[in-house]
Parts: sequence; structure tokens; C-alpha cells
Amino acid sequence: MHREPIDFRAGINSLAVLVQETMALDPFTPAVFAFCNRRCDRMKLLFFDRSGFVLVLKRLTEDKFRWPRRQEAVVTLTTEQLHWILDGI
Repeated sequence: MHREPIDFRAGINSLAVLVQETMALDPFTPAVFAFCNRRCDRMKLLFFDRSGFVLVLKRLTEDKFRWPRRQEAVVTLTTEQLHWILDGI
């Protein structure tokens, strides 16, 4: 999870570069990389599924995502924790 908000015009290529350069991680690993916009009402999930990248966008209609308030630039979550964020918990 990238803790700082991103420019939501970024697509697959830009996000893969962000994962590699800013997060110092390999975008081809079996992981889901999560990004949020400044208002925390939209989230993008990027992952590689062995044949190509997949980019998912979720937009909340009324609430905001509760993004972790940690000092690290990159936050590692379990699958369950990511589900909690996606569900608004």
C-alpha cells in the first residue's frame, strides 16, 4: 500500500514505475499494490496475474477509505486488512 495520495490520472505503466522506483518493490511479484487519491474516496489496485497487469478502480459514493496513518511510505497489509479497508472498516 502506497501511503501518500497519488494523481489518479496515473495508469498501469505509471503505477508500475511508482511501485518500482518509489516503493522499491517489484511490480511483477504476487502482490496487490493499493493507491488512494487525495480525498480518499477512490482506490486503485494494481497487480500482475502472470499474463499482464490488472488495474482495478473502486469509487465510494458517500464515505471515505480509512487509510492507515503510519509514517512509512509503504505499508504492508494482510489480505484481511485490505478487505477491511475496501469495506470501509
